[in-house]
Amino acid sequence: MQRNELRRFRLPDEPGVYFFKRRRKILYIGKAGSLRDRVRSYFSKDLASGRGPAVARMVQDADALNWQTTESVLEALILEANLIKKHQPPANVESKDNKSFNYVILTKDAYPQVLLVRGRELFSVNGMRPRPSAVFGPFPHALQLQEAMKIVRKIFPYHDARCVPCGEGKNNACKPCFNRQLGLCPGVCTGEITRDEYGRTIKNIRELFSGNFKGLKRRLAARMKAAAEGERFEEAAVLRRQIRALEHVKDVSLLKDEHRIAPGGGVRIEAFDVAHTSGAETVAVMAVVHGGEPIKAAYRKFTIRTATNDDVAALTETLERRLNHPEWPLPRVCVVDGGKAQMNAARKVCKKAGIEIPLVGVVKNEFHRPERLIGDKRAIEAYEKDILLANSEAHRFAIGWHRKRRRKMMI
Repeated sequence: MQRNELRRFRLPDEPGVYFFKRRRKILYIGKAGSLRDRVRSYFSKDLASGRGPAVARMVQDADALNWQTTESVLEALILEANLIKKHQPPANVESKDNKSFNYVILTKDAYPQVLLVRGRELFSVNGMRPRPSAVFGPFPHALQLQEAMKIVRKIFPYHDARCVPCGEGKNNACKPCFNRQLGLCPGVCTGEITRDEYGRTIKNIRELFSGNFKGLKRRLAARMKAAAEGERFEEAAVLRRQIRALEHVKDVSLLKDEHRIAPGGGVRIEAFDVAHTSGAETVAVMAVVHGGEPIKAAYRKFTIRTATNDDVAALTETLERRLNHPEWPLPRVCVVDGGKAQMNAARKVCKKAGIEIPLVGVVKNEFHRPERLIGDKRAIEAYEKDILLANSEAHRFAIGWHRKRRRKMMI
């Protein structure tokens, strides 16, 4: 398959799973935060050096492409593992044997543990001890699976090997484990949860990793309704939180192991700028460039509430408020107007939110014109023109809005 053949596929800018095929045979299965951008990356000039000759040959051999969208990257990660297990695509399984993959297991205990294990432990001669009651995988990406489990555990707190059930520890003491103190264990260690209650949590996790997201949400919704009708409002509130978490998973951290940025457009770039008059009337804006074109309908304004005469603090507030909008698509590159101080502030905000996005700073000269770009080198090489356009649009938008506010104040 050649790059020009991509024109016949209208790949969406949504999470999902993609299939490279030769006739009816599936050669490779992968997952993506953006199907359009991810598949395009397989047609970059340096594919062989970046992904290896086996992947390059697979793309060359493929003559068809299919995909399936999902509601989140978490769902795509789980769906990818289930489909690899079902179809055993050669380009996936030949690169690693079963002993190199990662698996999620549920143990055969009164209070089952949820563990991450390597295939070499699971498929050893003597097998795992204790024996698992359920095995999910293989998952090709270890780091992404670890990030996924952090998300799952916040939604459905579970018991692991570091949590000793009440009555089984030293002197039978019922002491809260560290994860219980963080709210990541439901209280198995302290006897706060019954086997039946914990069994429902395990059932939710089992259904989640089986890929039945819709069925799981329907069942949780039915339980929430029943709890509300029975005036068990605390239980209903917990179920409502779990449903909302599944519907609005902030899982950009799952993209941290995605492969290199590939040139070719089609990416969303967000640029931020701050404007004020000697600390008065401080405002900030977000401009968006997508595929090399300004998307003015996506521009946003922020009236700064906390910082008055501090550009770095104003940028921090702006980025924090922007990331509180999960309904806005996240960018592939984030651009800030300024140098190291602004870049450090942006990194802290992203780290606090558990998000990794390539950051670029536009350093200006004494005439307030771009002098150099700092930050993620791969993003700069791939999107320098779009980065400068986004920065220019943010500056124009910020100055225009600030002047308009000042005129209103004078009137």
